[in-house]
Amino acid sequence: MTVLSCACAAKRDFHQSLAQSHIENPDQAPMVVAAYQPWFGRPNHINVGYNSQDPQRVQRQLVEARNLGIQGFVINWYGPRHPFEDKAYTVVQQAANQSQDFKVAIMYDEDDSDPGDSTDAVLVDLQYAYDRYISSHAQITNTSYMRINGKPVIFIFPKGPKTDWMKVRQAVQSWEDPPLLIMKDINEKWKDAFDGFYAWVQPGQRGWQPDGSNWGRDYLENFYIRMNNEFPNKLAVGAAWPGFNDTRASWSRNRKMDAKCGKTFEEALRTFRRYHDSKNPLPVLMIETWNDYEEGTAIEAGYATCGVKQLPPTMLGGQ
Repeated sequence: MTVLSCACAAKRDFHQSLAQSHIENPDQAPMVVAAYQPWFGRPNHINVGYNSQDPQRVQRQLVEARNLGIQGFVINWYGPRHPFEDKAYTVVQQAANQSQDFKVAIMYDEDDSDPGDSTDAVLVDLQYAYDRYISSHAQITNTSYMRINGKPVIFIFPKGPKTDWMKVRQAVQSWEDPPLLIMKDINEKWKDAFDGFYAWVQPGQRGWQPDGSNWGRDYLENFYIRMNNEFPNKLAVGAAWPGFNDTRASWSRNRKMDAKCGKTFEEALRTFRRYHDSKNPLPVLMIETWNDYEEGTAIEAGYATCGVKQLPPTMLGGQ
């Protein structure tokens, strides 16, 4: 019971921190979204007390996210080759369709299982996404699919060096409703293939520190500076994260960022304000993440505060 009450307090603190991170003119505040993991319920992931394909649980998540000022989920997605996550994505988009004020978008996790064929694999997956989720004739109603400047948005999480992203750009540009493609991190090689870049949880050049003292401030500041100076015409998607700890993950490399009793999250939330104002507003801010308990970045159950370990909902009385 004590842990549960602390988690609720952390949620209130998050809401306050999020509100304080907005610039003075709320009309110029960024759209706030959260990265979302749809794989819980699969045996190769930890038990967090719910199944990502459960419509009732998903509907609760949308309500909870909206109550915190989050306006959409950017959902990790692998294409039809991962049917569990694909079905979970379907459930989230269907739930969002029932709300007029919550959006969803795909964060496409590139298929690099066959590097020599990666470009064709990406094209097949994105065509599937367009036909099923994005187009005006989509199999799943597209009313909740995220749009910026009237265009659907696809976030790209690249994996290997072989994909020809210009070929991908040319293919999606032929769609009736061409999307904005947003790539993880700044990649000058592919600047002409992408409409923007998004920051992602990482420590930057100083690397992971054994004590977790490097939470990535330099990386995040460098992202905003470079986007402003080198790519002013590209869409910048900023980021904020509460810390990092991958010890629960089956792929753990014992990496961590100290949450500093919630200060890491608050500092990350404030960082964009030094580089964006009402004359140069940040379009989108992504919370990383809503529910990645395996890498210790989840804020769904409240972000870590002093004396309170971040726990998945299964250990928080189902919250």
